[in-house]
Amino acid sequence: MKNMICGITVPQDYWDEIALYFGIGLVIGITIIVFITQFTTKNKIKNRLKEIEEQGEILKKEKLLQAKEKFIQMKADFDKQEQERNNNLIRAENRIKQRDIEQTRKLEELQRKISETNSQKEHLNNQFEIVKNKQAELDKARSKHVEMLEKIAGISMPEAKNQLMDAIRDEAKIEALNSIKEVVEEAKLTANKEAKKIIIETLQRTASETTVENAVSTFHIESEEIKGRIIGREGRNIRTLESLTGVEVIVDDSPDTILLSGFDPVRREVARLSLHKLVVDGRIHPARIEEIVAKTQKQIEQELIEIGKRTCIDMGIANMAPELMRMIGKMKYRSSYGQNLLQHSRETANLCATMAAELGLNPKIARRAGLLHDIGKVPDNEPEMPHAIFGMKLAEKHKERPEIINAIGSHHDEIEMTNLISPIVQVCDAISGARPGARREIVEAYINRLNNLEAMALAYPGVVKTYAIQAGRELRVIVGADKMNDTEAYQLSIDLSKKIQEEMTYPGQIKITVIRETRAVNYAK
Repeated sequence: MKNMICGITVPQDYWDEIALYFGIGLVIGITIIVFITQFTTKNKIKNRLKEIEEQGEILKKEKLLQAKEKFIQMKADFDKQEQERNNNLIRAENRIKQRDIEQTRKLEELQRKISETNSQKEHLNNQFEIVKNKQAELDKARSKHVEMLEKIAGISMPEAKNQLMDAIRDEAKIEALNSIKEVVEEAKLTANKEAKKIIIETLQRTASETTVENAVSTFHIESEEIKGRIIGREGRNIRTLESLTGVEVIVDDSPDTILLSGFDPVRREVARLSLHKLVVDGRIHPARIEEIVAKTQKQIEQELIEIGKRTCIDMGIANMAPELMRMIGKMKYRSSYGQNLLQHSRETANLCATMAAELGLNPKIARRAGLLHDIGKVPDNEPEMPHAIFGMKLAEKHKERPEIINAIGSHHDEIEMTNLISPIVQVCDAISGARPGARREIVEAYINRLNNLEAMALAYPGVVKTYAIQAGRELRVIVGADKMNDTEAYQLSIDLSKKIQEEMTYPGQIKITVIRETRAVNYAK
């Protein structure tokens, strides 16, 4: 087979040879290209590895530097903490040294005072011996003087004593009559004070000293939406709650707050618990309100009985009438001048039991009378009579002992006391109400009362200093020894007590202590 190239005929063998050479050249070219490609790739990999190694070295150096900086910072912090600990130790050592020095100084001062006391004691013993000798000489001189007076007067000492006693007796009768007249006049003057006492008692039972504290309860809500649901359409929910509980529900602009106003604390508690249950339940409408209020009233009544029962058990009082027990529970929701009535009654009962035991009386009867003495302050319906009389009638109705009935009725002197338990209840009631911190008192009035006490005593001639102590329960008056004698000091305490009774109003009693002392000071050189 022949082929033509440019008009030239080429044999077939020649074409086969050309194809063979071309194939060999193609293989050799591909091999060279592969070799060159592999060589180039290896160089790139080597260069990349070299770059990675260089970056690793740089990163290693950076990490080493960061580690060194962290170590230096930690070392600095440690050194700072160590320095602070050392400074604290040094300050503690200094305080201990200062305390040791102070203790040493106090010990030396105590030893010096002991030495001075011993010296004064020795000096007083010497003075006592001198006085004793002088007294013996004075007795001898007095005996001689009496003998001379008997010779001059012509009567003996017993006869002179009898005549003097007769004269003193007549003078004492006159003074007693004058005292009776003063007592009668003072009783007339105290009528106004008793009237004020009755008015204060009436105010206490109808309104309180601070109405907001004792006549208003606060109910907190989470959002204004709940407040709207409590109000209801055109206020029907609030009107239903007010008519059922007898409590005024005040919804104003105060955020998240509803006020419950009413003078009956039990009703306020019923309204508060009912509102809480309604808000938790979510269904607030007149029918549901009526149902919840009825359930809450039963719950409160049961709670009052349980409180009264627990109180009687705690106090060791048995066989209490159920109605009286319920009224004892009601005392938990009543306060008197800021003092919880149940706590006041429990405290009075314990004081009565202790005092009765000290006097050899029956402490169980005294404790029972003390617990029930204010039972007339928690009636279901307000009576037109003092709480002591109403409490006495309640105790009489439930067949309490005559001693307890009389103690309840007479603890504010409405009736006459007929047994020893009655004055004990009266005294313990005053102690519980008048002790410092028991009842609320305006600070300014308290300070003014103390200042008036001190100023009243300081106005008397011969008074050097006055101090009102024991929260105004005691007035100490220091008088000059050269300005009045012991008799005048005693008379000053009487005059002060009368003046305080006439011009001041205070709970409990005030003790007046007049101190008259003579100091003898000498110096040994």
